[in-house]
Amino acid sequence: MKKITLFAVLFWIFMSGISSATDLGIMTGSKKGTYYQFGLNMMELSKQHQFDLSVYNSRGSVENVYAVYKRPKTQMGIVQSDVLAFVLKIETNATLKHIARKTKMVFPLYNEEIHLLGKKMILSFDELEGKTVAIGKEGSGSYLTSKLLFEVSGIKPKSLVTTGAQAALSQLKQGHIDAMFYVAGFPVKLFSEDVSGNDELHLIPITNKSITEFYPFAQIPPNTYSWQPELVDTVAVKAVLISFDFRRNNCDNVGKFAKVIYENMNWLKQNGHPKWKSVDLDYPLKGWEQYDCVKKYRPSYSGGTLDAPMEKNPLLDAIKEIL
Repeated sequence: MKKITLFAVLFWIFMSGISSATDLGIMTGSKKGTYYQFGLNMMELSKQHQFDLSVYNSRGSVENVYAVYKRPKTQMGIVQSDVLAFVLKIETNATLKHIARKTKMVFPLYNEEIHLLGKKMILSFDELEGKTVAIGKEGSGSYLTSKLLFEVSGIKPKSLVTTGAQAALSQLKQGHIDAMFYVAGFPVKLFSEDVSGNDELHLIPITNKSITEFYPFAQIPPNTYSWQPELVDTVAVKAVLISFDFRRNNCDNVGKFAKVIYENMNWLKQNGHPKWKSVDLDYPLKGWEQYDCVKKYRPSYSGGTLDAPMEKNPLLDAIKEIL
């Protein structure tokens, strides 16, 4: 009897191991940002296909690139295309060169519109000259993009405040700063829920010629937010899903996960964040080829802990040194 019981237990353990879900982790962004919502959508879908996807909130793109490169159980991350371009461009930094070699594109996702929210008296990006502007927390994509915008345009604010979007919005409402940047695909949950017409704020157009020659033109449609009746011209960056360059088991795991996304785009468009409707998994992202582990599994046709101190990050150090 004991032998039969022991056999039954061992058989159950063996079968459980076979049928258990594959563990994956993905770095996203703040809990009120679009990256995090996309992560939750993919987590919900993955549960239906034997994947256990852990979704980690983060400071954003700069942290995500380094986390995918270094941290265990963090196979993937969502990042901005201009952050990837920055990594590729810095050839004099040995650590960044190695990060670039080990960072692979799973597929592009959607355009992230650059939201510039500020006082109504500020009518254009160029009027940020001499103003106090929040550019995002160190380690976020907004932080890098904001610095690049000022570098490209030659506009010089009085002061750049490095803080997260929630804190920046609070400071803006209190009049402590003049404007804030937030790079995210619309509609942004933070602006939908925490901004109203009574705040006397608006989205400031970004039409500076030097910027529009560097970043693709974009528009935020009228009434995207209840307090925003007019169309707003701006620019955008592409959100991209990346992976570490695995050579063994995780290579297949990432490839199979990507296959689930390819084959269930209709489900994501119907049940996920509105931005899924504009996702083009086959968009050609200049300078990046798709991860070979993903190519192996993709269908032939596709449907088109934040309060802790941030660890030393050579990517962030390079941004500070150059910009």
